[in-house]
Amino acid sequence: MYRIFYTFAMFKLDFMKRIILMCATILTALQLMAGEPISIRDITAGVFAAKRISGVNSLKGTSEYARISEDGRQVVKYSFVTGKPTGVIFDLANAKGENLKSFDDYEVSADGNRLLLQTNTHRIYRRSFTADFYLYDVKTKQLKRLSKEGAEQIPTFSPDGTKIAFVHKNNIYITDGDKETQVTTDGEFNKVINGLPDWVNEEEFGFNNALAWGADSKTLSWIRYDESKVKTYSLQLFRGSHPQLDAYSVYPGEYSYKYPKAGEDNSKVSVWSYSLEGASVRQINLPLAADGYIPRIKTTTDPNRVVIYTMNRHQDELNLYAANPHTGLCSLLIKEHISKYVQEAAMEGISIMKDYILFPSDRDGFMHLYLYNKDGKLLRQIDKGNYDVTAIYGYDEKTGNTYFQAAARKPMQREVYVVNKSGKMTCLSAHEGWNAASFSGDYKYFLNTWSDSNHPFVYTIYDNRGKEVREVLNNKELEEKLLKYNNAGVEFFSFTTSEGVKLNGWMIKPSDFDASKKYPVIMHQYSGPGSQQVVDNWNVGSMGNGGMFDYYLAQKGYIVVTVDGRGTGARGADFEKSIYMRLGDLESKDQVETALWLGKQSYVDASRIGIWGWSFGGFNTLMSMSEGRGVFKAGVAIAPPTDWRFYDTIYTERYMRTPQENAAGYAINPINRVNQMQGKLLICHGMADDNVHPQNTFEYSEALVQADKDFRELFYTNRNHSIYGGNTRNHLLRQVADWFIENL
Repeated sequence: MYRIFYTFAMFKLDFMKRIILMCATILTALQLMAGEPISIRDITAGVFAAKRISGVNSLKGTSEYARISEDGRQVVKYSFVTGKPTGVIFDLANAKGENLKSFDDYEVSADGNRLLLQTNTHRIYRRSFTADFYLYDVKTKQLKRLSKEGAEQIPTFSPDGTKIAFVHKNNIYITDGDKETQVTTDGEFNKVINGLPDWVNEEEFGFNNALAWGADSKTLSWIRYDESKVKTYSLQLFRGSHPQLDAYSVYPGEYSYKYPKAGEDNSKVSVWSYSLEGASVRQINLPLAADGYIPRIKTTTDPNRVVIYTMNRHQDELNLYAANPHTGLCSLLIKEHISKYVQEAAMEGISIMKDYILFPSDRDGFMHLYLYNKDGKLLRQIDKGNYDVTAIYGYDEKTGNTYFQAAARKPMQREVYVVNKSGKMTCLSAHEGWNAASFSGDYKYFLNTWSDSNHPFVYTIYDNRGKEVREVLNNKELEEKLLKYNNAGVEFFSFTTSEGVKLNGWMIKPSDFDASKKYPVIMHQYSGPGSQQVVDNWNVGSMGNGGMFDYYLAQKGYIVVTVDGRGTGARGADFEKSIYMRLGDLESKDQVETALWLGKQSYVDASRIGIWGWSFGGFNTLMSMSEGRGVFKAGVAIAPPTDWRFYDTIYTERYMRTPQENAAGYAINPINRVNQMQGKLLICHGMADDNVHPQNTFEYSEALVQADKDFRELFYTNRNHSIYGGNTRNHLLRQVADWFIENL
């Protein structure tokens, strides 16, 4: 009996071993097909990060550039042509006086005789920060603190390099390195800011310096922001972790700042000028409505002129004024009146030169460039065609050549172009995909950054005729690393909606895709005005980085899709501005139309489609899930605006005007649509989000409760709009993935 049992047991054991071996063989084969598993922790830890070149500062009028050395102790000059060092601008080892181990950034005066070194940097908002700055004299090699107080902002050299203006605690100071003069005394947190934009101007007009020296270095002009009547928003802070705020270990703290919500009071803005010779202050007599904006102030080469930009509150009119800092008198140079709104990116691209003004505008339906003389007379339109200029690299006053980036071939691609003074347009970038340039100070060479959706960045030097000089850096090591994951690659597609609108998209399929099967789909989108997610570059994907998070989802058996709906960029003004006064209406329809089109494909399971997005993408996720046609089984909204009354004046009113003028448009929002919300919903928000306030999610959550809708929400302690720090980003993306795995 024992012998029979033993024989049977051995047979069973051998059989089990064969089964286990067979399973292991099958799993190995499947793994080879699907590729090595991708982990979210590796994604967020930068394992798949491409090598980049940053910190290249072209030196004016030369074919050289400067960079900080790898050890953070030198500023070194290099040749664009050879890539070899041509000299050392600064070396901490040779500095006398203050002792620094390293520095974060630097700035060189126009004459090259002095440097500002930035240390101990502390971020405030997206572009603003304080730092301890040190002034270095090239001749004497003396290094000393810019100011004994420290924590300075925007130190700005005078044109002659002898003086530096900076802001400390909302007031302006000027120093020559020895003597320090306080220019303003009325600066106070949450009341008056001198020379720095307030939160909303910094965020939505994209700048952080509101100072302008006179060309003779004898005057300093600045924008003053009186935010005393702007209402305050408070964010609650806790001890938390990474960083740990021990001051709030028992009782929470609070950060309160001025944030003008749509339809509410903005800062009152004005421009002032200080004369160094007479130590006198005068107000610039600037024509400006009481609720107008001053989005820029610029130095020129004329000591009797600074250029000031103004906009009306509707943001459909942009004016450039020449202001005399000595007299306070102004004259109009250029008036731009555009249907619906002036694009913020166009304003950023304006270039004020010695004899010319280069001015981008979509006045003919597409973003193109226009050349004016310095007195505001239109000389010519630089380029024409049914495409958008997407970046401006400069106008060479010596040759009359204009250099820029455009989406001339396809909306999802970019090329580098030059137009000569006769109007001939030449493409300077050799490869299809996404090209971006950084030109030398003499416009003779440029560093081209190329990638496409399936190839990481390659950096190459070209001359200004488009001839390749040398390759600087590639990412072949990353490409080889990615081979073992067997990713299927990004596929581009387009389709036409039931409303007759052609939309572009991309798709990532599982590497073992079988067209005879039906797959669940996860859609990601941002959808905000002028944005693009359907791009043929390495920043493609829901989280960029070559789409690695999307490949992670594809390994789990999902098809991942992104479609740019109406309102997105690089398809002309009509396509972008079609969403005017009704944010979320057409954008959500187009995502629903995408889901319906996908559901008709033979390889898609129409009953298992999800959608997610961050910020505007979170808003449009909620709008799409409550559009009414019920196509989404699950969704994730991260940091979503839920009512545009809660968002800031400049951004919201650019597209919606004020709530008082456009009540019907503001009524189109997720809170008002909450009864139509369908699908399993996860909402995530950072508790210290200074951009899209947690109020948005709090109010929407309450609306969901009262509508008796089940949902889940996650809050991240002390995290801002980007939701990162410590293990935070790893945790967040895992929640997104697990939500779809659980509910699709």
